[in-house]
Amino acid sequence: MDLVYLDNNATTQPAPEVVAAMLPFLTDFYGNPSSVHRFGQRSRQAIDVARGQIAALIGSAESELTFTGGGTESINTVIRGLLASRFPRKRIVTTTVEHSATRELCAQLARDGAEIVAIEVNEQGLLDIDALRSAVSDDTALVTLMWANNETGVLFPVAEVAALCREKRVPFHCDATQAVGKLPIDVKAIGLDAMSFASHKFHGPKGVGAFYARRGLRVRPLIVGGPQEQGRRGGTENVPGVVGMGRAAELAAALLAAMPGVARLRDRLERSILETIDGTRVNGSIEHRLPNTTNIAFPRLEAEAILLLLSEQDVCASAGAACSSGSLEPSHVLRAMRIDEKLAHGAIRFSLSRYSTDAEVDRALDVVPGVIRRLRAVLPVG
Repeated sequence: MDLVYLDNNATTQPAPEVVAAMLPFLTDFYGNPSSVHRFGQRSRQAIDVARGQIAALIGSAESELTFTGGGTESINTVIRGLLASRFPRKRIVTTTVEHSATRELCAQLARDGAEIVAIEVNEQGLLDIDALRSAVSDDTALVTLMWANNETGVLFPVAEVAALCREKRVPFHCDATQAVGKLPIDVKAIGLDAMSFASHKFHGPKGVGAFYARRGLRVRPLIVGGPQEQGRRGGTENVPGVVGMGRAAELAAALLAAMPGVARLRDRLERSILETIDGTRVNGSIEHRLPNTTNIAFPRLEAEAILLLLSEQDVCASAGAACSSGSLEPSHVLRAMRIDEKLAHGAIRFSLSRYSTDAEVDRALDVVPGVIRRLRAVLPVG
């Protein structure tokens, strides 16, 4: 049976063109890009080409991009770096629905003395922009929030946030990990100060990411010990990964026009589930969300049980919940949205990509109703 992969917000299939671009730098062209000889400079040239490909995707200058080991490292670098550069200011304004890369870092920084202000969202997952405006003051070190929620796909008004932060003269960092490659992005037009993202979310390799920092923005390095990346991130670059990320960015720029087709597939999957399975509902705004994501609640069931039965039939999806000490808890995102626990416990995320097909959606629609009927029969919760 063919795999039905509907977990693309977790990671995406590396594009065949990406794998092909990487292979020579895993075999023949293994030179260190910091070496002065021509063999090493071939790697340096490949990094420069990739930087240009990624800059073109997001609308930045090449010199404003720094390669890292992934989205989490990018987020840590920018938040810590801006906080250090803005001393003695200690206030960080964020939201209640951030990815753990931001959320757990902010919790750690709070233990170290930072003041964390987390802005709430409404039942649709939409940002309270008035509360954000009230929270940003002269003693704010930075504002950091996501562009698109990884669990619900709900979008934040980043252009409006950027304008607010410019007015307050406070730097704004955006976690765009789920947005890059799925939405048109122009960091200059939007007015972002800094932005983090990861290659493997848009059909590139894992273990490589980048951050944008506008020219003139002071960000203290997180990793020191070498002159690489203009002194902003020490350590020999992951040349094959960077090359793969560049090729993935080039493909994403060329194929953004395919995303409305992904949205149509998502909508067909969502609509059929809502129509055929009683009691289901979508968590989060339907109007303001990524084109590839739907988060559907199956009331009075447990997401873990649903996912296990789907997996038995080779259908891959995900849940925002995490198992801790044997107790499955609803995700912090759904709690922050004040979703009823009967719905939040059974919330499943289906996330598609440009490789998703009608046949995959058909197969999922064959499997999902049977799984829910089976669980409702044997686990009549509540």
